[in-house]
Amino acid sequence: MIPLLPFATDDGSGGGFSGPSIGDFQPPAIFFEGNEFFQLDRIMLVRLLVAALLILVFWLGTRRMKLVPGRFQGTVEMGLDLVRVNIAEDLLGKKDGKRFLPLLTSIFFLVLFSNLTGIIPGINIASTGSIGLPLVLAVTAYVAFIYAGVRKHPLAFFRNALFPPGVPKVLYIIVTPIEFVSMFVLRPITLTLRLLMNMIVGHLLLVLFFSASAFFMFDVGGFSALFAVGTQAMGIVFTFFEILVAVLQAYVFTLLTAVYLQLALAEEH
Repeated sequence: MIPLLPFATDDGSGGGFSGPSIGDFQPPAIFFEGNEFFQLDRIMLVRLLVAALLILVFWLGTRRMKLVPGRFQGTVEMGLDLVRVNIAEDLLGKKDGKRFLPLLTSIFFLVLFSNLTGIIPGINIASTGSIGLPLVLAVTAYVAFIYAGVRKHPLAFFRNALFPPGVPKVLYIIVTPIEFVSMFVLRPITLTLRLLMNMIVGHLLLVLFFSASAFFMFDVGGFSALFAVGTQAMGIVFTFFEILVAVLQAYVFTLLTAVYLQLALAEEH
């Protein structure tokens, strides 16, 4: 059973129900308050925890590799193979897939672990629900896309991206601005917003259901406590759904990064 979360609070009007808000992703500072460059709040601490956990998991999973892996090593290898085979090699081929595998693997597991913190009791917030981390990852993917294109096609990358071959020259007035916006502006924005919005919505739904359960059971009581059964059940269902979303968003973010790299490396450039 997933515990009731203490998010049902009084709004100051005498026992009313206060639901979740976007303010959950703007928590107050816990350490170094007032320091403009090194202020740590709850979300930043979760990110540091995720980074430490990733280092620990892969250190333990790869320090003593065996020909016949145990369960833990097998799980780690399965996750690595998912990125290597199903994303990197499928889209980029063995040579370029191996070249960009560290980037794709890092993105996948960082997004996955950061997403899953949203359903862990005691943490209850996905650190990808604050724009900082999704934006940094999207910019990283964008820089890798530009780097791959310029490295593979030094002279032709930007020319062919902005002036696609085969288009009548008179149409470049329309086509070039569209290509510029879609390729060099919208890609990092859509990568950021897709991940950010999914994690925010998932958090708000979970907090709404579990805080409503606490409200009906402890604040209202009586016959209304029966409503807590329904809201708690919905909260549990959406928790499992949020696990699926966390995995899918990590996969989609990594897949799109690989797709952008594939487009940058394509021979037609």
